[in-house]
Amino acid sequence: MAVVETTREFRAEARFQRVSPQKARLVLDLIKGRGVEEALTVAQFTKKRIAPVIHKLLISAVDNAKYLAGEQGLDLDVDNLYVKQALANEGPRMKRIRPAPMGRAFRYQRRLTHIVLSVAERNGGSTLVTKVEEPKAAKATKGKSVAAKTAAAKTADKPAAKKAPAKKAAPKKKAAK
Repeated sequence: MAVVETTREFRAEARFQRVSPQKARLVLDLIKGRGVEEALTVAQFTKKRIAPVIHKLLISAVDNAKYLAGEQGLDLDVDNLYVKQALANEGPRMKRIRPAPMGRAFRYQRRLTHIVLSVAERNGGSTLVTKVEEPKAAKATKGKSVAAKTAAAKTADKPAAKKAPAKKAAPKKKAAK
């Protein structure tokens, strides 16, 4: 029987936040996939009104991870946590009315957001980049001298030269008699 090791997710939610989901997603997209320390720094220095709420929520998710790891006896490395999931779901809308000219009224909606953050531990301390591919020019020049490699790199970056159109020959002048 094979032992399958699953990564544990720890989450925190902030419900009924007075911001539209679109505006909350702007900040959440900045921290998604980053390490917790870097995500906290980004959320702290982002100049959006929802950023302090997301910062507080991220701290809450890390605290939840610490607490549950202690309760369940899990071996958790807090420095190895990253933001696995960051969602801004639509909450209920508040319908409002704005007075308009000539006794009319315009309706508008105040949007609310449910924000969900999940943090998880990276497997073996791996980073986001798993494999680095060599450029095509580097593959073609393996085993060549340094001068040949630099010449191949210069030609690989440039597009093929186009032929200039042929010029018409100038008409010959007749000699005066």
